[in-house]
Amino acid sequence: MVNPADFSSQLAELDAQHLRRKRRVVEAKDGPHLRVDGRPMLSFASNDYLGLAQHPALIRAAQEAAAQYGVGATGSAMISGHEAPHDALERELAAFVQRPRALYFGSGYMANMGIVPALVGRGDAVFSDALNHACLIDGARLSRAESHIYPHNDLATLARQLAASSAPRKLVITDAVFSMDGDIAPLQAMLGLCEQHDALLFIDDAHGFGVLGPQGRGTAAHLGLQSPRLVYMATLGKAAGGSGAFVAGEENTIEWIMQRARTYIFATAAPAMVVQAVRESLKVIATEGWRRDQITRLITRLREGTQGLRWRLAASPTAIQPLMIGGNEQALALMAALDAQGLWVPAIRPPTVPEGTARLRISLSAAHSEADVDRLIAALQQA
Repeated sequence: MVNPADFSSQLAELDAQHLRRKRRVVEAKDGPHLRVDGRPMLSFASNDYLGLAQHPALIRAAQEAAAQYGVGATGSAMISGHEAPHDALERELAAFVQRPRALYFGSGYMANMGIVPALVGRGDAVFSDALNHACLIDGARLSRAESHIYPHNDLATLARQLAASSAPRKLVITDAVFSMDGDIAPLQAMLGLCEQHDALLFIDDAHGFGVLGPQGRGTAAHLGLQSPRLVYMATLGKAAGGSGAFVAGEENTIEWIMQRARTYIFATAAPAMVVQAVRESLKVIATEGWRRDQITRLITRLREGTQGLRWRLAASPTAIQPLMIGGNEQALALMAALDAQGLWVPAIRPPTVPEGTARLRISLSAAHSEADVDRLIAALQQA
C-alpha cells in the first residue's frame, strides 16, 4: 500500500544528506545580472554561454514570427506543426554543422530519449560513458539494448567491450563536452574504435555547439570529425540562446530517426517564434566571433585568479569551470557564502555527480565582463 507519509521520511533523509534541491524565482534579467527572490544577483549559473538569450535580433525574430504564426504550433510535426520556419531551420542546421540532413526536436532531453531507442533496440548493444548526461542514460534504458558502461573517457575499456560484443548493431554514446566537468571526450579515438568495430558514434554536443570549432560549429568541427558513422546531436537552449535541439547525420540515418523517434512523432512541435529565434542565432554565432574570444579571456582570468585557493578548478578548457569542493555540506556552505555577496554559483551534488565530488559549477558567458569575474575571484578568496 502506498503511504504518503513515506515521502515525508524520504524527504527528511534528503535533507539530512544535504541533497534536497530548491528552485529560485528569477524576476528580471539583464544578461548575467538578475533579480532573484527580490535581490540583485550576478549569475554564474546559466548555460547562456554566448549571451544570446536576450539578443535584440533573436527577440525581434521571435516577435515577428509570433505575429505571423501565433504562439503555438498546435500539432505534432507529423500532423500540422511542421511549418515553413521549421523546414528552413533544419536545412540551415545541416549546413551549419556540415552534415547531409538535420532533424529538429523540442528539447535536448526529448531528443536523446527518442534518438537512442531509434538507433538500437533489443538484441543490440549500447556503450555509454559513466559520466554521460541523464538523458543519454535514460535513452539507453528505453532502447532495451544491452548496456555497457565504461569508466569516464576510458578508451581501453571501451575497446575491450566493443571487441567482446557480438551484437548486430553497436552504438557508442557520449557527451562531447561533459556538463559537470567541462572536459572534452576523446572523440577522434572513439570514432577510430567505432570504425574498427563496426559501430555508430552518437555524440551529445549540448555544451560545445556555438562555443567550440570554427564559427562555433561545435566539438566535431573543432576536432575535424567527418564520418558516416557519426550521429551528431546538439541543444539550442544553451549557447544558441533559444530552445530545442537537433540531430544531424546521413540522410537515411536521420530519415529513420524521424520515422521511429517517439519523442518526435508524438510531441507537439515547438512554436515558430522559437524556431525563428534559433535561425537568427545561427547567424550571430557564425559572425560574432568576439563572443568566443571573450569566453577564452575569462577562462584564463578565472583560472589565474583562483590558483591560491584551497579548492581547485577541474581541468576544463571550456566555459564550464567546476570548483571541486568534495562534501555536500561544504559545497552548500560555500554557495551560501557567495550568495550573501550577491553571487549565484550553484552547488552540484550527488546523484548529479559522483559521491564525494560535490562542486560549484562556475559557468562563464560572453556577457560577463572581466570585472564580473574579478568580483567572483575576490569573493572566493574571502570565503
